[in-house]
Amino acid sequence: MRAELAAVAMRLFAEQGFDATTVEQIAAAAGLTKRSFFRYFPAKEDAVFGDVDILGEQVIVEIREEPGDDPWHCLHQVLRRWQQQIHDSEQAQTRLRLIEVTPSLRARLHEKRAEWRQSVSDALRARSDPPLDAFTADLLTNAAAAALDTVTQEWARTGGTAKRDVLLDRAFALLRPDIAGVAN
Repeated sequence: MRAELAAVAMRLFAEQGFDATTVEQIAAAAGLTKRSFFRYFPAKEDAVFGDVDILGEQVIVEIREEPGDDPWHCLHQVLRRWQQQIHDSEQAQTRLRLIEVTPSLRARLHEKRAEWRQSVSDALRARSDPPLDAFTADLLTNAAAAALDTVTQEWARTGGTAKRDVLLDRAFALLRPDIAGVAN
């Protein structure tokens, strides 16, 4: 239901604009009450990120379960599998345009990214043997997030014609750390 409600919200935001769309309108279009809306999302801004949150949770699970010892390779493989699904939909393009023109959404995106980065860092630390220290896990996570952001920027700059997987592979190759000798 959360994903369906997010899709209804995105449709209304695209038609009417974010600020002009009320929670009441979203709830009514989904056949819910305003109170029911807030059971799924704490704020209207969160409806923009509803399906991204669900995918983010799945990415975290895969990071924990990815075989192998190299945390950078793990991030690369998991994010490579998911990035196309996360960004290729028409809804993703609509979301990016909406965030670009709405200050409250840019702020919420910043918060969401910080939360996601912490979850990824925790997942890397939980899966590594020997365990990664917090600094290294945070650094690898932030480097991977920078790679994703740069891929998205280049993809947008090319009008969506660039191959995201090729860009992601290039970014991970350029940023590949040598952590074999890093002490925890």
